[in-house]
Amino acid sequence: MPALPLGEPVPSDGALPEEVGRRVREAAAAGTPRTFSLYVHVPFCTVRCGYCDFNTYTAPTFGPGAGREDYVDSALAELDFARGALERSGVPARPLHTVFVGGGTPTLLPASHLVRILERARELFGMAPEAEVTTEANPDTLTSAYVRELAAGGFTRLSLGMQSAVPHVLATLERTHAPENVPAAVVAARQAGLEVSLDLIYGTPGESLQDWSSTVEAALALEPDHVSAYSLIVEEGTRFGAQVARGQVPDVDPDDQADKYEMADALLAGAGYRWYEVSNWARDPQGLGVHRARHNVAYWEDQDWWGIGPGAHSHLAGVRFWNAKHPAAYAQRLATGVTPAVGREIPDAAARRLERIMLAARTVEGLSLPELLEGAGPEEAGRVRARVAALVAEGLVDGRAVLAGRVVPTLQGRLRNDRIVRDLAGF
Repeated sequence: MPALPLGEPVPSDGALPEEVGRRVREAAAAGTPRTFSLYVHVPFCTVRCGYCDFNTYTAPTFGPGAGREDYVDSALAELDFARGALERSGVPARPLHTVFVGGGTPTLLPASHLVRILERARELFGMAPEAEVTTEANPDTLTSAYVRELAAGGFTRLSLGMQSAVPHVLATLERTHAPENVPAAVVAARQAGLEVSLDLIYGTPGESLQDWSSTVEAALALEPDHVSAYSLIVEEGTRFGAQVARGQVPDVDPDDQADKYEMADALLAGAGYRWYEVSNWARDPQGLGVHRARHNVAYWEDQDWWGIGPGAHSHLAGVRFWNAKHPAAYAQRLATGVTPAVGREIPDAAARRLERIMLAARTVEGLSLPELLEGAGPEEAGRVRARVAALVAEGLVDGRAVLAGRVVPTLQGRLRNDRIVRDLAGF
Protein backbone atom coordinates (compact mmCIF):
# COMPACT_ATOMS: atom_id res chain seq x y z
CA MET A 1 0.00 0.00 0.00
CA PRO A 2 1.30 3.52 -0.74
CA ALA A 3 3.05 5.44 2.01
CA LEU A 4 1.50 8.56 3.46
CA PRO A 5 3.04 11.87 2.38
CA LEU A 6 5.27 13.46 5.00
CA GLY A 7 3.67 16.89 5.10
CA GLU A 8 4.04 19.24 8.04
CA PRO A 9 3.55 18.34 11.72
CA VAL A 10 0.04 18.71 13.15
CA PRO A 11 -0.44 20.40 16.56
CA SER A 12 -1.18 17.80 19.23
CA ASP A 13 -4.60 19.35 19.86
CA GLY A 14 -5.47 19.19 16.15
CA ALA A 15 -5.86 22.96 15.85
CA LEU A 16 -6.39 24.12 12.27
CA PRO A 17 -4.89 27.21 10.62
CA GLU A 18 -6.89 30.39 11.16
CA GLU A 19 -7.72 30.69 7.46
CA VAL A 20 -9.93 27.58 7.57
CA GLY A 21 -12.59 29.26 9.69
CA ARG A 22 -12.25 32.48 7.70
CA ARG A 23 -12.76 30.75 4.36
CA VAL A 24 -15.79 28.85 5.66
CA ARG A 25 -17.36 32.09 6.93
CA GLU A 26 -16.56 33.98 3.72
CA ALA A 27 -18.09 31.26 1.56
CA ALA A 28 -21.28 31.28 3.65
CA ALA A 29 -21.49 35.09 3.48
CA ALA A 30 -21.08 34.96 -0.30
CA GLY A 31 -24.03 32.58 -0.63
CA THR A 32 -21.84 29.64 -1.65
CA PRO A 33 -21.49 27.73 1.63
CA ARG A 34 -18.98 24.90 1.80
CA THR A 35 -20.64 21.60 2.66
CA PHE A 36 -19.24 19.37 5.40
CA SER A 37 -19.09 15.58 5.11
CA LEU A 38 -17.75 12.67 7.13
CA TYR A 39 -15.72 9.74 5.85
CA VAL A 40 -15.26 6.75 8.17
CA HIS A 41 -12.52 4.30 7.23
CA VAL A 42 -12.90 0.76 8.60
CA PRO A 43 -9.59 -0.94 7.72
CA PHE A 44 -10.51 -4.59 8.38
CA CYS A 45 -11.01 -7.40 5.86
CA THR A 46 -11.17 -11.18 6.12
CA VAL A 47 -9.00 -11.57 3.01
CA ARG A 48 -6.83 -8.98 1.28
CA CYS A 49 -7.57 -9.06 -2.45
CA GLY A 50 -4.46 -9.32 -4.60
CA TYR A 51 -5.10 -6.04 -6.46
CA CYS A 52 -5.90 -3.96 -3.36
CA ASP A 53 -3.54 -1.21 -2.20
CA PHE A 54 -5.93 0.37 0.31
CA ASN A 55 -5.05 0.68 3.99
CA THR A 56 -6.56 -2.64 5.07
CA TYR A 57 -5.64 -5.45 7.48
CA THR A 58 -6.78 -9.04 7.84
CA ALA A 59 -5.62 -9.52 11.45
CA PRO A 60 -8.59 -9.25 13.85
CA THR A 61 -6.56 -7.43 16.51
CA PHE A 62 -3.31 -5.55 17.08
CA GLY A 63 -3.32 -5.67 20.84
CA PRO A 64 -5.40 -3.97 23.53
CA GLY A 65 -7.65 -1.27 22.14
CA ALA A 66 -6.70 -1.89 18.51
CA GLY A 67 -8.88 -4.72 17.24
CA ARG A 68 -12.07 -4.95 15.25
CA GLU A 69 -14.14 -5.06 18.42
CA ASP A 70 -12.39 -1.89 19.67
CA TYR A 71 -12.74 0.11 16.46
CA VAL A 72 -16.06 1.67 17.39
CA ASP A 73 -14.58 3.19 20.56
CA SER A 74 -11.66 4.72 18.65
CA ALA A 75 -13.98 6.10 15.98
CA LEU A 76 -16.24 7.65 18.62
CA ALA A 77 -13.19 9.16 20.31
CA GLU A 78 -12.06 10.73 17.05
CA LEU A 79 -15.52 12.16 16.42
CA ASP A 80 -15.37 13.86 19.82
CA PHE A 81 -11.83 15.04 19.07
CA ALA A 82 -12.92 16.44 15.69
CA ARG A 83 -15.72 18.47 17.23
CA GLY A 84 -13.34 19.91 19.81
CA ALA A 85 -10.63 20.70 17.24
CA LEU A 86 -13.11 22.54 15.02
CA GLU A 87 -14.41 24.57 17.96
CA ARG A 88 -10.88 25.42 19.15
CA SER A 89 -10.02 26.52 15.62
CA GLY A 90 -13.02 28.80 15.24
CA VAL A 91 -14.52 26.84 12.36
CA PRO A 92 -18.29 27.45 12.21
CA ALA A 93 -20.48 24.46 12.98
CA ARG A 94 -22.10 22.86 9.94
CA PRO A 95 -24.48 19.90 9.67
CA LEU A 96 -23.25 16.83 7.85
CA HIS A 97 -24.10 16.86 4.15
CA THR A 98 -23.09 13.22 3.62
CA VAL A 99 -21.56 10.32 5.56
CA PHE A 100 -19.65 7.51 3.86
CA VAL A 101 -18.36 4.42 5.66
CA GLY A 102 -15.71 2.69 3.56
CA GLY A 103 -12.86 0.28 3.91
CA GLY A 104 -11.80 -2.39 4.08
CA THR A 105 -15.06 -4.14 4.77
CA PRO A 106 -17.18 -2.00 7.11
CA THR A 107 -19.84 -4.69 7.34
CA LEU A 108 -17.42 -7.00 9.15
CA LEU A 109 -18.35 -4.90 12.17
CA PRO A 110 -21.71 -5.42 13.85
CA ALA A 111 -24.40 -3.18 12.40
CA SER A 112 -24.86 -1.75 15.89
CA HIS A 113 -21.29 -0.41 15.79
CA LEU A 114 -21.85 1.42 12.50
CA VAL A 115 -25.11 2.83 13.84
CA ARG A 116 -23.40 4.02 17.05
CA ILE A 117 -20.84 5.92 14.98
CA LEU A 118 -23.60 7.53 12.92
CA GLU A 119 -25.62 8.43 16.00
CA ARG A 120 -22.64 10.11 17.65
CA ALA A 121 -21.86 12.03 14.46
CA ARG A 122 -25.46 13.23 14.38
CA GLU A 123 -25.30 14.32 18.02
CA LEU A 124 -22.07 16.25 17.51
CA PHE A 125 -22.64 17.86 14.13
CA GLY A 126 -26.28 17.43 13.16
CA MET A 127 -27.47 16.24 9.77
CA ALA A 128 -28.52 18.32 6.79
CA PRO A 129 -32.07 17.63 5.54
CA GLU A 130 -32.11 14.41 3.51
CA ALA A 131 -28.42 13.78 4.16
CA GLU A 132 -26.97 10.83 2.24
CA VAL A 133 -25.53 8.11 4.51
CA THR A 134 -23.72 5.24 2.77
CA THR A 135 -21.79 2.17 3.78
CA GLU A 136 -19.77 -0.09 1.54
CA ALA A 137 -20.48 -3.79 1.94
CA ASN A 138 -19.25 -7.19 0.88
CA PRO A 139 -22.35 -9.17 -0.21
CA ASP A 140 -21.29 -12.17 1.88
CA THR A 141 -21.37 -10.16 5.11
CA LEU A 142 -25.00 -9.08 4.84
CA THR A 143 -28.24 -10.54 6.14
CA SER A 144 -31.71 -9.06 5.96
CA ALA A 145 -31.57 -8.34 9.69
CA TYR A 146 -28.23 -6.57 9.35
CA VAL A 147 -29.51 -4.35 6.54
CA ARG A 148 -32.72 -3.54 8.42
CA GLU A 149 -30.66 -2.46 11.42
CA LEU A 150 -28.62 -0.13 9.23
CA ALA A 151 -31.73 1.41 7.74
CA ALA A 152 -33.40 1.83 11.13
CA GLY A 153 -30.21 3.52 12.39
CA GLY A 154 -30.24 6.18 9.65
CA PHE A 155 -28.31 4.72 6.73
CA THR A 156 -29.86 5.58 3.37
CA ARG A 157 -27.59 3.88 0.85
CA LEU A 158 -25.67 0.62 0.35
CA SER A 159 -22.65 0.35 -1.95
CA LEU A 160 -22.07 -3.30 -2.82
CA GLY A 161 -18.75 -4.66 -4.05
CA MET A 162 -20.08 -6.84 -6.89
CA GLN A 163 -16.96 -6.45 -9.11
CA SER A 164 -18.00 -9.23 -11.52
CA ALA A 165 -20.76 -11.76 -12.12
CA VAL A 166 -18.33 -14.30 -13.60
CA PRO A 167 -16.76 -16.82 -11.19
CA HIS A 168 -13.37 -17.13 -12.90
CA VAL A 169 -12.97 -13.33 -12.95
CA LEU A 170 -13.81 -13.14 -9.26
CA ALA A 171 -11.25 -15.87 -8.62
CA THR A 172 -8.53 -13.94 -10.47
CA LEU A 173 -9.40 -10.85 -8.42
CA GLU A 174 -9.35 -13.04 -5.28
CA ARG A 175 -12.83 -11.88 -4.36
CA THR A 176 -14.41 -14.32 -1.94
CA HIS A 177 -18.11 -13.56 -2.28
CA ALA A 178 -20.51 -15.89 -4.06
CA PRO A 179 -22.12 -14.19 -7.11
CA GLU A 180 -25.60 -15.30 -6.04
CA ASN A 181 -25.27 -13.30 -2.82
CA VAL A 182 -25.33 -10.02 -4.73
CA PRO A 183 -29.02 -10.30 -5.77
CA ALA A 184 -29.91 -11.38 -2.23
CA ALA A 185 -28.18 -8.31 -0.80
CA VAL A 186 -29.95 -6.03 -3.28
CA VAL A 187 -33.32 -7.50 -2.34
CA ALA A 188 -32.56 -6.99 1.35
CA ALA A 189 -31.56 -3.38 0.72
CA ARG A 190 -34.68 -2.68 -1.31
CA GLN A 191 -36.92 -4.19 1.34
CA ALA A 192 -35.25 -1.95 3.94
CA GLY A 193 -35.77 1.14 1.77
CA LEU A 194 -32.10 1.75 0.96
CA GLU A 195 -30.69 3.04 -2.31
CA VAL A 196 -28.30 0.61 -3.98
CA SER A 197 -25.01 1.18 -5.79
CA LEU A 198 -23.01 -1.61 -7.43
CA ASP A 199 -19.22 -1.43 -7.85
CA LEU A 200 -17.75 -3.22 -10.88
CA ILE A 201 -14.19 -3.80 -12.11
CA TYR A 202 -13.29 -4.32 -15.77
CA GLY A 203 -10.12 -5.35 -17.57
CA THR A 204 -9.12 -8.27 -15.35
CA PRO A 205 -6.67 -10.57 -17.19
CA GLY A 206 -8.64 -13.47 -18.65
CA GLU A 207 -11.92 -11.53 -18.71
CA SER A 208 -13.43 -11.68 -22.21
CA LEU A 209 -15.73 -9.06 -23.72
CA GLN A 210 -18.56 -11.55 -23.24
CA ASP A 211 -17.62 -11.94 -19.56
CA TRP A 212 -17.77 -8.19 -19.09
CA SER A 213 -21.03 -7.89 -21.02
CA SER A 214 -22.51 -10.59 -18.79
CA THR A 215 -21.40 -8.69 -15.68
CA VAL A 216 -22.92 -5.37 -16.78
CA GLU A 217 -26.15 -7.05 -17.86
CA ALA A 218 -26.34 -8.94 -14.56
CA ALA A 219 -25.89 -5.65 -12.71
CA LEU A 220 -28.58 -3.94 -14.79
CA ALA A 221 -30.98 -6.81 -14.16
CA LEU A 222 -30.84 -5.87 -10.47
CA GLU A 223 -31.95 -2.30 -11.32
CA PRO A 224 -29.51 -0.50 -9.01
CA ASP A 225 -29.80 3.23 -8.51
CA HIS A 226 -26.14 3.73 -9.28
CA VAL A 227 -23.22 1.90 -10.91
CA SER A 228 -19.49 2.53 -10.52
CA ALA A 229 -17.17 0.81 -13.00
CA TYR A 230 -13.42 1.00 -12.50
CA SER A 231 -10.61 -0.29 -14.69
CA LEU A 232 -8.31 -2.72 -12.93
CA ILE A 233 -5.04 -0.98 -12.06
CA VAL A 234 -1.95 -3.02 -11.22
CA GLU A 235 -0.40 -1.22 -8.26
CA GLU A 236 3.21 -1.67 -7.25
CA GLY A 237 3.55 -3.44 -3.93
CA THR A 238 0.36 -5.50 -4.26
CA ARG A 239 0.31 -9.27 -4.61
CA PHE A 240 -1.24 -8.87 -8.06
CA GLY A 241 1.55 -6.48 -9.06
CA ALA A 242 4.16 -9.01 -7.99
CA GLN A 243 2.44 -11.75 -10.00
CA VAL A 244 2.43 -9.56 -13.10
CA ALA A 245 6.11 -8.69 -12.59
CA ARG A 246 6.99 -12.40 -12.36
CA GLY A 247 4.98 -13.22 -15.48
CA GLN A 248 2.52 -15.41 -13.57
CA VAL A 249 -0.40 -13.21 -14.60
CA PRO A 250 -0.59 -11.11 -17.79
CA ASP A 251 -0.64 -7.35 -17.40
CA VAL A 252 -3.82 -5.40 -18.11
CA ASP A 253 -4.43 -4.36 -21.72
CA PRO A 254 -5.37 -0.67 -22.14
CA ASP A 255 -7.09 -1.31 -25.48
CA ASP A 256 -9.15 -4.09 -23.94
CA GLN A 257 -10.10 -1.81 -21.07
CA ALA A 258 -11.12 0.95 -23.50
CA ASP A 259 -13.38 -1.49 -25.39
CA LYS A 260 -14.99 -2.57 -22.13
CA TYR A 261 -15.52 1.01 -20.99
CA GLU A 262 -17.31 1.84 -24.24
CA MET A 263 -19.41 -1.31 -23.90
CA ALA A 264 -20.39 -0.43 -20.34
CA ASP A 265 -21.28 3.14 -21.27
CA ALA A 266 -23.50 1.96 -24.14
CA LEU A 267 -25.28 -0.69 -22.06
CA LEU A 268 -25.81 1.67 -19.13
CA ALA A 269 -27.02 4.53 -21.32
CA GLY A 270 -29.43 2.18 -23.07
CA ALA A 271 -30.90 1.26 -19.68
CA GLY A 272 -31.44 4.89 -18.63
CA TYR A 273 -28.23 5.47 -16.68
CA ARG A 274 -26.34 8.71 -17.28
CA TRP A 275 -22.63 9.19 -16.71
CA TYR A 276 -21.78 12.08 -14.44
CA GLU A 277 -18.13 11.23 -13.69
CA VAL A 278 -15.78 9.09 -15.74
CA SER A 279 -16.33 5.98 -13.60
CA ASN A 280 -19.87 6.63 -12.36
CA TRP A 281 -23.39 6.37 -13.74
CA ALA A 282 -26.70 7.11 -12.04
CA ARG A 283 -30.16 5.86 -12.98
CA ASP A 284 -31.50 9.10 -14.39
CA PRO A 285 -33.64 8.62 -17.52
CA GLN A 286 -35.05 12.17 -17.26
CA GLY A 287 -31.67 13.85 -16.83
CA LEU A 288 -32.54 15.36 -13.45
CA GLY A 289 -29.29 14.42 -11.69
CA VAL A 290 -30.96 11.98 -9.30
CA HIS A 291 -29.22 9.05 -7.59
CA ARG A 292 -25.73 10.50 -7.91
CA ALA A 293 -23.34 9.61 -5.08
CA ARG A 294 -23.45 12.97 -3.33
CA HIS A 295 -20.55 12.10 -1.07
CA ASN A 296 -18.24 11.58 -4.04
CA VAL A 297 -19.60 14.69 -5.73
CA ALA A 298 -18.50 16.62 -2.63
CA TYR A 299 -14.95 15.36 -3.22
CA TRP A 300 -15.00 16.35 -6.88
CA GLU A 301 -16.37 19.79 -6.02
CA ASP A 302 -13.59 20.42 -3.47
CA GLN A 303 -15.95 20.60 -0.50
CA ASP A 304 -14.97 19.84 3.13
CA TRP A 305 -14.82 16.51 4.93
CA TRP A 306 -13.31 15.01 8.05
CA GLY A 307 -11.84 11.51 7.69
CA ILE A 308 -12.23 9.17 10.67
CA GLY A 309 -10.10 6.04 11.10
CA PRO A 310 -6.57 4.73 10.44
CA GLY A 311 -5.01 6.40 7.41
CA ALA A 312 -8.10 8.51 6.70
CA HIS A 313 -7.58 11.84 4.92
CA SER A 314 -9.42 15.08 5.63
CA HIS A 315 -9.87 18.35 3.76
CA LEU A 316 -11.06 21.63 5.21
CA ALA A 317 -11.04 24.79 3.10
CA GLY A 318 -7.75 24.02 1.40
CA VAL A 319 -5.99 22.32 4.31
CA ARG A 320 -5.37 18.58 4.00
CA PHE A 321 -4.34 16.25 6.81
CA TRP A 322 -4.13 12.51 7.34
CA ASN A 323 -4.19 10.03 10.21
CA ALA A 324 -1.69 7.45 11.36
CA LYS A 325 -2.11 4.40 9.12
CA HIS A 326 -1.69 1.49 11.52
CA PRO A 327 -4.70 0.69 13.74
CA ALA A 328 -2.50 0.38 16.84
CA ALA A 329 -0.78 3.73 16.31
CA TYR A 330 -4.13 5.37 15.53
CA ALA A 331 -5.82 3.97 18.64
CA GLN A 332 -2.88 4.80 20.90
CA ARG A 333 -2.82 8.46 19.85
CA LEU A 334 -6.52 8.85 20.58
CA ALA A 335 -6.20 7.02 23.90
CA THR A 336 -3.63 9.59 25.03
CA GLY A 337 -5.69 12.58 23.87
CA VAL A 338 -3.41 13.42 20.95
CA THR A 339 -4.66 14.08 17.43
CA PRO A 340 -4.56 10.95 15.25
CA ALA A 341 -3.36 13.16 12.37
CA VAL A 342 0.35 12.75 11.63
CA GLY A 343 0.81 15.21 8.77
CA ARG A 344 -0.83 18.02 6.84
CA GLU A 345 -0.27 20.25 3.84
CA ILE A 346 -1.66 23.44 2.35
CA PRO A 347 -1.33 23.18 -1.45
CA ASP A 348 -0.26 26.37 -3.19
CA ALA A 349 -2.33 28.07 -5.88
CA ALA A 350 -0.69 26.13 -8.74
CA ALA A 351 -1.32 22.77 -7.05
CA ARG A 352 -4.92 23.66 -6.29
CA ARG A 353 -5.51 24.76 -9.88
CA LEU A 354 -4.11 21.48 -11.20
CA GLU A 355 -6.24 19.48 -8.80
CA ARG A 356 -9.33 21.44 -9.81
CA ILE A 357 -8.65 20.69 -13.47
CA MET A 358 -8.03 17.00 -12.75
CA LEU A 359 -11.31 16.62 -10.87
CA ALA A 360 -13.59 18.80 -13.01
CA ALA A 361 -12.34 17.35 -16.30
CA ARG A 362 -13.75 13.98 -15.20
CA THR A 363 -17.31 15.22 -14.70
CA VAL A 364 -20.32 15.85 -16.89
CA GLU A 365 -20.43 19.46 -15.68
CA GLY A 366 -16.80 19.87 -16.70
CA LEU A 367 -14.73 22.93 -16.02
CA SER A 368 -15.95 26.49 -16.41
CA LEU A 369 -14.01 28.24 -19.17
CA PRO A 370 -13.94 31.52 -17.20
CA GLU A 371 -12.53 29.61 -14.22
CA LEU A 372 -9.90 28.04 -16.44
CA LEU A 373 -8.91 31.49 -17.72
CA GLU A 374 -9.01 33.16 -14.31
CA GLY A 375 -5.82 35.10 -13.59
CA ALA A 376 -4.38 34.50 -17.07
CA GLY A 377 -2.96 37.40 -19.03
CA PRO A 378 -3.95 37.99 -22.67
CA GLU A 379 -1.17 35.80 -24.10
CA GLU A 380 -1.78 32.89 -21.71
CA ALA A 381 -5.55 33.16 -22.23
CA GLY A 382 -4.97 32.89 -25.95
CA ARG A 383 -2.86 29.77 -25.50
CA VAL A 384 -5.50 28.17 -23.26
CA ARG A 385 -8.25 28.89 -25.80
CA ALA A 386 -6.09 27.41 -28.54
CA ARG A 387 -5.52 24.25 -26.51
CA VAL A 388 -9.26 23.91 -25.86
CA ALA A 389 -9.98 24.39 -29.57
CA ALA A 390 -7.44 21.67 -30.41
CA LEU A 391 -9.11 19.28 -27.97
CA VAL A 392 -12.46 19.99 -29.60
CA ALA A 393 -10.97 19.36 -33.05
CA GLU A 394 -9.61 16.00 -31.87
CA GLY A 395 -13.02 14.99 -30.54
CA LEU A 396 -11.93 14.88 -26.91
CA VAL A 397 -13.94 17.88 -25.69
CA ASP A 398 -17.58 18.68 -26.49
CA GLY A 399 -17.68 21.68 -28.83
CA ARG A 400 -21.26 22.62 -27.95
CA ALA A 401 -20.35 22.72 -24.27
CA VAL A 402 -17.39 25.00 -25.04
CA LEU A 403 -19.73 27.42 -26.82
CA ALA A 404 -21.75 27.46 -23.59
CA GLY A 405 -18.59 28.25 -21.59
CA ARG A 406 -17.69 24.81 -20.24
CA VAL A 407 -15.01 22.23 -21.02
CA VAL A 408 -16.66 18.79 -20.90
CA PRO A 409 -15.08 15.53 -22.11
CA THR A 410 -16.67 13.48 -24.88
CA LEU A 411 -16.73 9.68 -24.67
CA GLN A 412 -13.28 9.59 -26.28
CA GLY A 413 -12.21 12.35 -23.93
CA ARG A 414 -13.20 10.24 -20.96
CA LEU A 415 -10.96 7.48 -22.29
CA ARG A 416 -8.08 9.94 -22.73
CA ASN A 417 -8.72 12.09 -19.70
CA ASP A 418 -5.04 12.42 -18.79
CA ARG A 419 -4.46 14.08 -22.16
CA ILE A 420 -7.17 16.66 -21.46
CA VAL A 421 -5.71 17.43 -18.05
CA ARG A 422 -2.17 17.84 -19.43
CA ASP A 423 -3.31 20.20 -22.17
CA LEU A 424 -5.55 22.31 -19.94
CA ALA A 425 -2.81 22.55 -17.31
CA GLY A 426 -0.25 23.53 -19.97
CA PHE A 427 2.09 20.56 -19.49
